[in-house]
Amino acid sequence: MKTFVAKKNSIPKKWYIIDAKGKILGRISTKIASILRGKNKPEYTPNIDVGDYVIVLNAKYIKVTGRKEQKKKYYRYTGYVGGLKKSTFSEVFKKNCKKIIYLSVRGMMPKGPLGRKMLKKLKIYEFNVHKHTAQKPKVLKI
Repeated sequence: MKTFVAKKNSIPKKWYIIDAKGKILGRISTKIASILRGKNKPEYTPNIDVGDYVIVLNAKYIKVTGRKEQKKKYYRYTGYVGGLKKSTFSEVFKKNCKKIIYLSVRGMMPKGPLGRKMLKKLKIYEFNVHKHTAQKPKVLKI
């Protein structure tokens, strides 16, 4: 038998919609990362982008378990001495709720150019409205 290796343009890309309303952040993020990488396909090849596009709706209504709203910290570095900034989950969520899902999925993607390319296929919207109807996305139940 020969080993199948996917080519760059041989695998068609599909579009999926995931409704995040009332869902737990970590559970939905793992599913999204798996679809973006293409691990749900039999043609999965780790060094080639075979993943699909994902549209996340209702990011405003995502949930976290436990006391993460008060305890979870997000760090960023300005580049200057003493420039480490930290903020809690609730502060980041109030400012930009889409960033919470983005950062969660980004941590699960491969680090490097391929991971950044895969992450560009993630589209996040605060509410139930999106602009990708021309792509005819399928609704995924999670």
